Amino acid sequence: MAEEIINKVANSVLEVFDLEEYYQNGIRTQIDISQWLYEGFLLKEKDFREALKQHNWSQYQDHFVAIHCATDAIVPAWASILVASHCLPFVKKVILGDLSALEISLYQDILSPIDYSIYKDKPIIIKGCSKKPVPESAYILAISHLQPFAKSIMYGEACSAVPLYKRTK
Repeated sequence: MAEEIINKVANSVLEVFDLEEYYQNGIRTQIDISQWLYEGFLLKEKDFREALKQHNWSQYQDHFVAIHCATDAIVPAWASILVASHCLPFVKKVILGDLSALEISLYQDILSPIDYSIYKDKPIIIKGCSKKPVPESAYILAISHLQPFAKSIMYGEACSAVPLYKRTK
């Protein structure tokens, strides 16, 4: 008679914290300010303002937007703020930075308000493999929220987890 196969992982008290579950779906767009600079480097205020007025901002409807400058131009702070003001009626979120900074910001927004007390005194595994782009800093943000509550924290998959934290008795 064959022995029954028991899934020990499914029967364990281990809580899985999967950052992929918190990924915010939506289009990520990077807007490069240098497209409105003279030769990509010089901001001529009148021309810059006119180019922004003529731009089709509705194309970013419901996008997550990162504003940056791809050249080494020295751009005054008000320029990116002005671009953001044109975006705001259409976008879900706008930040100054690249797409990586945008992803980090999205995870900060979604992870900060979670009630982590539900993980009090529990062993947790922060799931490591993901099909969606989860920035490394999101894992650091997750452990910073989980550690005050968790009994222990591991990273990876249940079959091959790396111990990260264990509360001292």
